[in-house]
Amino acid sequence: MRVVRTVAELRGVLAPCRRDEALVGLVPTMGAFHGGHLSLIRRARAECAVVVVSLFVNPAQFRSGEDLDGYPRDEARDRALAQAEGADVLFAPDPAEVYPSGFQTAVEVSELGRMLEGDEAGRGPSHLRGVATVVTKLFNMVAPDIAYFGQKDAQQTYVIRRLVQDLDMPVRIAVGPTVREADGLAMSSRNVYLTPAERHRAVALSRALRAGEAVAAAGESDPAEVLAAARAMLDAAGVEPEYLALRSAADLSQIERVDGTALLLVAARIGRTRLIDNTLLGVPEANPASLAAEREEAPA
Repeated sequence: MRVVRTVAELRGVLAPCRRDEALVGLVPTMGAFHGGHLSLIRRARAECAVVVVSLFVNPAQFRSGEDLDGYPRDEARDRALAQAEGADVLFAPDPAEVYPSGFQTAVEVSELGRMLEGDEAGRGPSHLRGVATVVTKLFNMVAPDIAYFGQKDAQQTYVIRRLVQDLDMPVRIAVGPTVREADGLAMSSRNVYLTPAERHRAVALSRALRAGEAVAAAGESDPAEVLAAARAMLDAAGVEPEYLALRSAADLSQIERVDGTALLLVAARIGRTRLIDNTLLGVPEANPASLAAEREEAPA
């Protein structure tokens, strides 16, 4: 596996792949790898001739007071894990390489980027603007045929799909299912912040999603009832959500009835750790990304 630090070196490494028309897959990450990251690298390895894993803690998606400086970092560990999963290139640039002096441009997906995570009750519009900007830059740097993201960051995948569509980018977005711990907690790099007591309470997020799923599966079509069932599980654990929302799985718009496929999302702070999770209602649990997979578009 080749480790590269600059855009020029990255393009040089990938130039022969372009000449040979080899299928290039990109797995964008901020490092601190867990099972979710590794599942995406494995999928990319199975589907692509060349696998690029980017490792970059993106300062543009953190706002003042968030955990940028303390975000978990262990490049040596991540490098070993990526290599073990068969990655061909690890792109690990410094912030100055991605955002050089004088950088002024940002990419924003207006509606999708300002709800839920992008609302002031969440992480604010600068968060998803930062995500859209860095992903656009990575797509320009790597020029992948397929880019791999996880279902846990569901809203992020909607934003990225929209920017790919709106900006005519020739890349297919592949979404892998959320990978969970044995007790249901969604794997996250931030889970390392949790104390043992907080770790126990954090399971309330996935239990809330399961409660909402159960009510919907029993035939309840009123979003308020589905949300009430989920909220009860959070209340029982003493967890106050930043948001608990039921949205259309097509475009994250508000829904009046649960009569198709809907997305149940939650965000909450457990101690100092902010966690998010979601589930697609009406999609078999064994393949929670199947709806997203149906919407994937082939590269242009």
